[in-house]
Amino acid sequence: MTYCVAIKIRAGLVFCSDSRTNAGIDQVSTYAKMHRFGVEGRCQFVVLAAGNLATTQAVLAQVERDIQSEDRTGLLDAEHMSAAADYLGELNRLQRDRHREDGTGFEASFIIGGQIAGAKPELYLVYSEGNHITTSKDTPYLQIGESKYGKPILDRILSPDTSLETAALCALVSMDSTMRSNLTVGPPIEVQVYERDSLHLKQHHRFTEDSEYLRELKRSWDARLKEAFRKLPPIAWAFSWDHPAEGEHSEAS
Repeated sequence: MTYCVAIKIRAGLVFCSDSRTNAGIDQVSTYAKMHRFGVEGRCQFVVLAAGNLATTQAVLAQVERDIQSEDRTGLLDAEHMSAAADYLGELNRLQRDRHREDGTGFEASFIIGGQIAGAKPELYLVYSEGNHITTSKDTPYLQIGESKYGKPILDRILSPDTSLETAALCALVSMDSTMRSNLTVGPPIEVQVYERDSLHLKQHHRFTEDSEYLRELKRSWDARLKEAFRKLPPIAWAFSWDHPAEGEHSEAS
């Protein structure tokens, strides 16, 4: 399984992905799901991948070949971010259709984000059909893979004015929540922070399974959640919800 999340705020973009592709009883396999492309000072792209591994590898291999080819238009030639999403979507659709006769199971999805000089940073979620969606004012993030467990913290914390550091921490807590509830999602965990208009990808972090920071983050988050839970209003004050006030009668009576 996979979990990837990308966040768009005014200060820039944050990407976070796990690296686990298989978690059987006697075998754990890992494969990087974050891929970076760009020309410093001109354009920068980060691609997150989820779904059938053969499909995602084939798509990304074609991206690499097109970048190296002098005869083909590739990702680095895109004039705006939506064109980059269209390009990635077309490659994804072609790979899916190539294996369609073999049945289902070859679907893959991608998140592509970045910035092209002269334009603003953007994020797109690219589906296996080749179409895509972007973020909105109310939902400044995109997820692929096992998304449900890590969603609540994103909805509660993120806003357009959130700092890059806070957004990165929020992404890591979202990842920790997902790993706790789904053992098929796991480290190494990659985080890429992109500062708006910088046009370089220098703030990249990779946390392995023995990372002391990940262990401390988990311990601290667990402790704070338990502390917050203990401070919730006691349920006793709500006793009257199930009992009509004096002089009133329930429908059953």
